[in-house]
Amino acid sequence: MAGKGGALGAMFGAGEVAGFMGLPEARLDALDGAQVVVLGAPGCTPYPTVGFYCAGGPAAIRAGAAAYAANLAHMNFDLGAPVLPYGAKALDAGDLAMDAADAPGNRDRLRAAVAQVLAAGAVPVLIGGDDSLPIPMLEALAGHGPLTILQIDAHIDWRDEVAGERWGLSSTMRRASEMGHVRQIIQVGSRGIGSARPGDHQAALDAGVTFVPAREVAESGIARALSLIPEGAKVVICLDVDALDPSVMPAVIGRTAGGLSYWQVFELIAGVAKKARIVAFDMVEFMPERDVDGQGALVAAQLLAGTIGILARQEMGK
Repeated sequence: MAGKGGALGAMFGAGEVAGFMGLPEARLDALDGAQVVVLGAPGCTPYPTVGFYCAGGPAAIRAGAAAYAANLAHMNFDLGAPVLPYGAKALDAGDLAMDAADAPGNRDRLRAAVAQVLAAGAVPVLIGGDDSLPIPMLEALAGHGPLTILQIDAHIDWRDEVAGERWGLSSTMRRASEMGHVRQIIQVGSRGIGSARPGDHQAALDAGVTFVPAREVAESGIARALSLIPEGAKVVICLDVDALDPSVMPAVIGRTAGGLSYWQVFELIAGVAKKARIVAFDMVEFMPERDVDGQGALVAAQLLAGTIGILARQEMGK
């Protein structure tokens, strides 16, 4: 590990690691006993104009946590406890091999990988990678519904197609709305100008989506968003890191002022776990080339560490 962050990690005993925060690596066919499994993908369904523009995202997020690889048993003050409770098992299954010229094959591979994690009884934590990754992840959850989706994102992703592509990053929530096992979609953090047109927004409203825009969160907090989560529901959290304000998360393709704070996103995740069960989680759209001094990677890694801790406690308490 190079730089001051690496030196700090080395001082506390960290060394070179591959798994997120030093989690043990495992094959997808060897996940027995795991409660949480991290799975990376460099991309899924690229548009021809941008390709796998977040391809280095999973590696950058893992690198952001490398300095803390010796600290899994130390206090994490975001959680008020170590990341993993005693007896919990979290694994890192590494990155799927994806092909920028084979989008349908990528979706098949990701769908099958998530299905393996679910079959092992673990919660999949998907890191990437473009924002079409959640579509096959959600498809893999077909036998685990009915689902409530909490999307935390600067954009609503309700285009039916862009340049003829119906499975791309601008269509994620529209495709989700067409899945029979998805009962409810709550979208938090929308702001600025994105790909959505007035007709796309209206289509989402007609489909029953509830929006909690970033402006409302700034004015009133996250209470209404959490109130929309049904008690005991099965929830999938889809986090696009551009939901965070670019002052703390610069590593995104479209920086837009007025985003959510670290604590607002963290408390959304923690709040959901208090009243419902999170059955899958994704963190996507991390673009390393846009990062500033590794700041975004550190924020993503800190948030992911806290989320893994929340999920591990949820699963241990079942």
